[in-house]
Amino acid sequence: MIRVAILGATGYTARELLELLLRHPEVEVTALVTRQEDAPHVADVHPTLRNRLDLRLENLAPAEVARRADCVFGCLPHGASAAVISELLAADCRVIDFSADYRLNDPQVYSKWYQVEHPDPERLGKTVYGLPELYREQIRGARLVANPGCYPTAAILALAPLLKEGAISPRGIVIDAKSGVSGAGRSPKPNLHFPECHENLTPYGVGTHRHTPEIDQILSTWAQVKTEVVFTPHLIPMDRGELVTCYAEVAAGKSQEQLLEILRKFYQQEPFVRVVNHLPGTKDVAHTNFCDVTVRVVGSKAIVISVIDNLIKGASGAAVQNFNLVYGLSETTALL
Repeated sequence: MIRVAILGATGYTARELLELLLRHPEVEVTALVTRQEDAPHVADVHPTLRNRLDLRLENLAPAEVARRADCVFGCLPHGASAAVISELLAADCRVIDFSADYRLNDPQVYSKWYQVEHPDPERLGKTVYGLPELYREQIRGARLVANPGCYPTAAILALAPLLKEGAISPRGIVIDAKSGVSGAGRSPKPNLHFPECHENLTPYGVGTHRHTPEIDQILSTWAQVKTEVVFTPHLIPMDRGELVTCYAEVAAGKSQEQLLEILRKFYQQEPFVRVVNHLPGTKDVAHTNFCDVTVRVVGSKAIVISVIDNLIKGASGAAVQNFNLVYGLSETTALL
């Protein structure tokens, strides 16, 4: 059995991760870590786990986490994550990190968007980006995997194959994204209170959302030229789910069916990406690790639509998918 610990075990992504790991035949959850001092039982933090996991959340030093675990899932905020991960790696743990700390290649870009100096800049640009559909071979056996953000997952899976084939222009891409309230995390904020977000659809982070450089970095790699992305997220009044609608100029002579065929060919062997003919909705993928994607051509524009569950394919499911690859297990274990 592979012994697993979770850092930042109080959040929504940690809860979803535990739900998946408890049905994983190769995993034993051995430590749940929190910065709280009162050591609550996991069932008091996540009631759905009552009588399913008998562990307390503990405030553990990295050395003790490493003693108890072979692999650590980091669900800590940016900045806090990298400060701990370097110690875990030195103690021979493998780490799958949910934060943004190792997704970007350039420490100056990280500092610009996250307003802090990176605690472990030497690993930037050397850490594998944990999107298996694009970087499967690099993930296999990795010591550290940077789990993608939820918005980047949906947007990159929609656009990367079309950019790779030159079927859409890398310039002037507009990504209109909508996510359920769980995407904002469990910490209480005024705009997340029920009277504020219920029956209310609001944009946020316009021109400033921190997933923008992550999307641009990966799409530029696959386009082999620098992309220009305008990314606008919206908070939609539902618990979970995410839909992105991407607008791009179609290359001359490319039809809707040709664009669909590019997506089908690229993803034909992928267990968790479904290229569909209909217009997908968030309920199609709720509580699953699937991404459903389709495209329409309207005039000179390609409209590429993808949907994911922001907590599963956008976070915890992707992490388990990466875990399976790291340890040479069947990629779909605990996910289908």
